[in-house]
Amino acid sequence: MKRTFIIGDVHGCANELKTLLERLDPQEGDSIIFVGDLVDKGPESSRVVRMARNLSECGEFDVVLVEGNHEEKHKRFRKNRELRPEIAGKMVDRSPELAKITDELSQEDIDFLETAVFFHRVPEHNILVIHGGIPDDVLELPTEEEASTAGGKLKRMLTKTQRTRFLSAETGKFVMLGSEKDDDPFWAETHDGRFGHVVFGHEPFIDGPKEFPNATGVDTGACKGGSLTALVIEQPGERCFVSVPACKQTLPVV
Repeated sequence: MKRTFIIGDVHGCANELKTLLERLDPQEGDSIIFVGDLVDKGPESSRVVRMARNLSECGEFDVVLVEGNHEEKHKRFRKNRELRPEIAGKMVDRSPELAKITDELSQEDIDFLETAVFFHRVPEHNILVIHGGIPDDVLELPTEEEASTAGGKLKRMLTKTQRTRFLSAETGKFVMLGSEKDDDPFWAETHDGRFGHVVFGHEPFIDGPKEFPNATGVDTGACKGGSLTALVIEQPGERCFVSVPACKQTLPVV
């Protein structure tokens, strides 16, 4: 029977990903969905990208990479490096890892990263996989094909979903991290399930996967000394979590 694996933020933790995949033991026909943020923070971003690409290229599995805010940042950097070198230079001044990781990637690795999608629907399980979250004022989502060519207002909305954590208690709109007020809820606390059950990353839950009424967080802080987690779905209504502990803490827990 086909299984679906939804893997939380890897953030350069290649050894943890290797161990997790060994435990999952995916078989031909299984689906492997990454919720985004393969890169940055951890020690081996380029190796993680290569591992995910190899899974995609082997032809045995259906592999989907949902674009996280870190993939989006790297995509902007690559574009700026080609078209606006001064802006790319300023990005490197703030985030030196952009150049280092990019230089370690092959063209095939970059091509794989460019296949990333804003979200992925798993209709047989009524699941939507997205990196960050969905503001309450987002009443509908485009098709995946429409999202792939989105521009203007639609693209700005989709890019916000990669960064969504807190929402305005008054309007339900996206609130930038650091600007939230005490009564602004975490988005998954109020999400009504209008798009099905949402599986997301972006927000690290060090103590293990976090379940909300209509959403599940699978970023368990691999780069912060937590673990790397996959949500495993074998058939509708049957699911479990598989986690492997982090090899070491590479970032402080804040």
